[in-house]
Amino acid sequence: MNTTIRKIGNSEGVILPKEALERLNLKAGDKLEVVETGKGLALEPVDAAFERQMEAAREVMDKYKVALQKLAE
Repeated sequence: MNTTIRKIGNSEGVILPKEALERLNLKAGDKLEVVETGKGLALEPVDAAFERQMEAAREVMDKYKVALQKLAE
């Protein structure tokens, strides 16, 4: 499957074929992670539950930053 990099406003992007989106159960607004591989780039759906967990962890780490630094010593 081929696609072309296109100018989209001030950015550049690719248009994904409808058939590929349907097979992967993706739609407009879904988030994808761009992963660099040895052969190029791979697009992977972002796991929303994992992202929520990571955001909660970041908030806890920010709140207890000093205590965590002391524990790390």
